Amino acid sequence: MKITGGEYGKMAKKASPPTNKLKNGIFAFVIGGLVCSLGEGIGMVYEKLGADADEVKMLIPVTLIVIAALLTALGVFDKIAYYAGAGTIVPITGFANSIVSPAMEHQSEGKILGTGANMFKIAGPVIVYGTLAAVIYGVVYYMMNR
Repeated sequence: MKITGGEYGKMAKKASPPTNKLKNGIFAFVIGGLVCSLGEGIGMVYEKLGADADEVKMLIPVTLIVIAALLTALGVFDKIAYYAGAGTIVPITGFANSIVSPAMEHQSEGKILGTGANMFKIAGPVIVYGTLAAVIYGVVYYMMNR
């Protein structure tokens, strides 16, 4: 029995629960805003501790990455993401989660062939295309400002 694309689409739509797009959008906005506010708060703490502006700019993303990685390892990040949806994909926290999740999933296969080999499965394309986009942007910027 062959199923056409249209028939499959109808079956998938029937099996999928309806989503509340407004509620999901609000949750994503609020949680994403909270993540960004957390970053600002972390920056204020580092400033109070005497870090200069350049150090603060470096420490905020590092701290957010460590927090997201720890929350992923503890299984908390996925629970937050269940409700927040796209709000947890703020680039820094989403990136940390995309590296830690596959590493944890494959740790039973060993440190090298499990964790190491699978760590960048999801994040690898982001790194590659992000770097490529940065190079293209740099070339265009250079050409325009010659």
